[in-house]
Amino acid sequence: MTRLIALMALFLPTAALAESFQRPIPQAQTATAEGWFFAASLALVLALVAVHMLVRRR
Repeated sequence: MTRLIALMALFLPTAALAESFQRPIPQAQTATAEGWFFAASLALVLALVAVHMLVRRR
């Protein structure tokens, strides 16, 4: 048990020397990404309309 405590005392101070967190810089969205997002949004809306029509009939 004392060996474990001694080992922890040896390695814990090195954790304090860790580098601080660097926030990522967001990248600009490309036109291609906007096009794919629009297509996916349109597909989601069409799927929701289809489910609504199927459930409404029952």
